[in-house]
Amino acid sequence: MDPDAPIVTGLETRRPQMFPALSAAQMARVMACGTERTFADGAIVFEQGDSDVPCYVVLEGELVIVHPQGRVEELITVHRRHEFTGEISIITSARTLVRGRARGAVRLLRIENARLKSLIQTDAELSELFMRAFILRRIGLVATGSGDAVVIGSRDSAATARLQAFLVQSAHPHRYVDVGRDPDVQALLDEFHVGIKDIPILICRGERVLRNPTNAEVAECLGLTARLPPSSLYDVVICGGGPGGLAAAVYGASEGLDVLVLDSAAPGGQAASSSKIENYLGFPTGISGAALANRALAQAEKFGARIAMARTAVRIASENTTLRIDLDDGESVRARAVVIATGAQYRKLDVPELARYEGVGVYYAATFVEAQRCDAEELIVVGGGNSAGQAATFLARTSKHVHMLIRGPDLAESMSRYLIRRIEETPNITLHRRTRIVALDGGEHLERVTLQDDARGETLTLPIRHVFTMAGAAPNSEWLRGCVATDDNGFVCSGADLTPAALRAEGWPLARAPYLFETSRPHVFAVGDVRANSVKRVASAVGEGSVCIQLVHRVLAE
Repeated sequence: MDPDAPIVTGLETRRPQMFPALSAAQMARVMACGTERTFADGAIVFEQGDSDVPCYVVLEGELVIVHPQGRVEELITVHRRHEFTGEISIITSARTLVRGRARGAVRLLRIENARLKSLIQTDAELSELFMRAFILRRIGLVATGSGDAVVIGSRDSAATARLQAFLVQSAHPHRYVDVGRDPDVQALLDEFHVGIKDIPILICRGERVLRNPTNAEVAECLGLTARLPPSSLYDVVICGGGPGGLAAAVYGASEGLDVLVLDSAAPGGQAASSSKIENYLGFPTGISGAALANRALAQAEKFGARIAMARTAVRIASENTTLRIDLDDGESVRARAVVIATGAQYRKLDVPELARYEGVGVYYAATFVEAQRCDAEELIVVGGGNSAGQAATFLARTSKHVHMLIRGPDLAESMSRYLIRRIEETPNITLHRRTRIVALDGGEHLERVTLQDDARGETLTLPIRHVFTMAGAAPNSEWLRGCVATDDNGFVCSGADLTPAALRAEGWPLARAPYLFETSRPHVFAVGDVRANSVKRVASAVGEGSVCIQLVHRVLAE
């Protein structure tokens, strides 16, 4: 085995795409964008945790990329002549996850971030080459846990599940240590002077220790969120980073608008909870919701959109000729237009003790993070839509048995036919019609679930520790109360859904009627699942987000 091969699980065959050497013609174009630098043998070119690290192209010598772990350097790869450094963090201007060290005398071409982004935006061939390499390298770092974060937690901790989900959804590589399973955990706890009572614990770059941190604290420590200068005025602020919001960001930024995306967690929205989307155009083998979101995020940032993770909008107010978006941390940003894309969330079960078991037996996503917690046990999936079907078939691969509960008589009205057939043909999935959960019980973790068969009037208690609930949709629109008109279920009204009477009641000030997707407040739009009468599909949200930007251009010209 080549000792200089990258430590990348499952991606070895894609090394030529991960670490390509630029051709002579490509080098000629790249050379115009940078300046030359020389480094002596052993010199550190860039350090893990550095911000705004430029891209380097090797002209002579070798540049070793390593993952520092204390005094040990774990080899990732060696860049040789005409190969370039960087991964997705170089596009986002986030802190670098690795260390670069010169091997022998090295001559490098240094390309600053702004010049690299300009090159990627204007040179189609180099854009494909660089972006593909950056994405694949991040996937490799995630697969091996070669990042700047260590999480110490427990499978019986809801806060641990929340922290892991945030890091996974952010595609941020990290190492996970379980206090109940890792034999070396005590040495790690002693080294950083923390205890089991402090979990989940996040160790950033082997330096900072955060005890049960919020998502915002994690994003700040790891440099995952964009800085928000208080004096900035954005062309459009997009509230929500699901498929609709990210589509609006891609189209807006690519068309020259100054775009900011705010998301209360990490981008992806409800779609990120899907293990695989198989009916999205252009992906015949399917793609996970998280992978789709991460690619869309990279695409938006490639064109210059700013992404602020773990920053929650709580209010929209008019301020002279602009709009002010207040955030949950007391700060605010200003915009000429706003796109509401905060999506929807699965409705919570009407069951006593539900809150007690959320994150420790009751889950609202079915990704490999949750699947790892289930081992090979029996579990329950609640819901009859596509998301529930995708969850059931995904979890059936590793669980002993999946019990799928629906309130109606069959799946035909709410689920795609290909998923129905797959469920019918999977031997360890049992469909329970007209059945619901009426009780949850256990200690610190869920242990038992009681079902009610409404057709037979019978109850049954099963020793099940894991319930995945994906039934119904409730809009994330509470923060918009008194700001824009909503329907009786809380979904935001827009365009033709706003009757003349509704507009009068809301005080619509313009002579023209609202544009398609425009709400009862001028220059404020709504797209995706949060919008009334929208089609609850990823493709529909993406379409609405992209079309909406054409209307944003129109109102900005008014």
